[in-house]
Amino acid sequence: MSDRSIEEEVMIKAQKAKRLARYMSSTQDLVEGQIEKAMKRGDFNNLEGSGKPLHFDENPYEPPEMRMVIKILKDNDFAPYWVELGKEIDAGQEKLRGSVESFKSYTRMTYSEKRSSGALHRFDKRKAAFYSESREHLEILSKKILDYNLHCPTFRLGRPNFTVDDEMYKIIREIETYIQELIDSI
Repeated sequence: MSDRSIEEEVMIKAQKAKRLARYMSSTQDLVEGQIEKAMKRGDFNNLEGSGKPLHFDENPYEPPEMRMVIKILKDNDFAPYWVELGKEIDAGQEKLRGSVESFKSYTRMTYSEKRSSGALHRFDKRKAAFYSESREHLEILSKKILDYNLHCPTFRLGRPNFTVDDEMYKIIREIETYIQELIDSI
């Protein structure tokens, strides 16, 4: 294809997209206008159940034969395995974020004033141990996410997988950048 035909094709697609966007926005404006008119007329006043709380006792998507089982489990604070696993993943991610912030505080304390070579050597050992612990934590989280995604009933609720090396790189870069900023500020 020549450059001219590619440009023409792009222009045609842009015009179609522009028309579709105009149509969608006009439809949205039309619907919003109808709702506003109905509100002004008072069509939504005194509707049945107005002002009363909504009750979502029954899930319309669960099979009727499972409703009693699910109700018993819910009443006794049981949740499906994948829901509990999701809570563990969230707690693990929060714990990792907290440990990174805690190590940054330790780093700030270490570099707040001139330290001896022995103190800096202990800091380097502590940093290596922190990186090792973080890697182990990330590996556990990665396995839990894989397990979660296998047990999750729909892919839309799944969690994104990650590469342990990529996440470790982010943590190391964050810590090393922070150390460099502290050194530069002294």
